[in-house]
Amino acid sequence: MTHSARLANSHFGEWEIYVVTDGPTLGWPACDFRRTQPIPTLAERTAALADLGYEAAEGAVWEWMEMDNGDTGDVALLAAFDVRAIGEAS
Repeated sequence: MTHSARLANSHFGEWEIYVVTDGPTLGWPACDFRRTQPIPTLAERTAALADLGYEAAEGAVWEWMEMDNGDTGDVALLAAFDVRAIGEAS
């Protein structure tokens, strides 16, 4: 079963990665990078996902979206990536 991993900088501008599962929002596996810059590298994202028990699904690629953050003029970035539990067949 695949899930969507999300990388976002919307929480006070700090980067976090989380995996959207069937469970409640507050129970989603997550990792906070505790920084606003630079954007976490591919290696950092891969390591964070592995720490959460997930790996890339076959053929997965990061897809980036830019969102207006309201009246402030700030931009929030969101990236999505298909993952599966480590060791789970595609």
